Amino acid sequence: MTSDADEAHLQELADLVNKRIDDLGPKAARAATPAQMLAVVALGLADDLLTAEGRRERVEVLTRSAVTKTISRIDQRLSAIDAGDGRP
Repeated sequence: MTSDADEAHLQELADLVNKRIDDLGPKAARAATPAQMLAVVALGLADDLLTAEGRRERVEVLTRSAVTKTISRIDQRLSAIDAGDGRP
């Protein structure tokens, strides 16, 4: 198999998959085929990805809201200064 990815990165990915397979335990290794075990690992990784994307989206929304509110407060303060009411 060939890839444009860095060999160290590919090894890290392989180590992750192997750890997930090991985490399934010896009972799974005896009862399931290698393809079944890889399918279970793939489903787990896909679930992890969707969970991480959901967290990232929530953080992005919260961050965007905080930045928008902060900019609004800064604009209000600058407008007050421009209006000459003397409040910094």
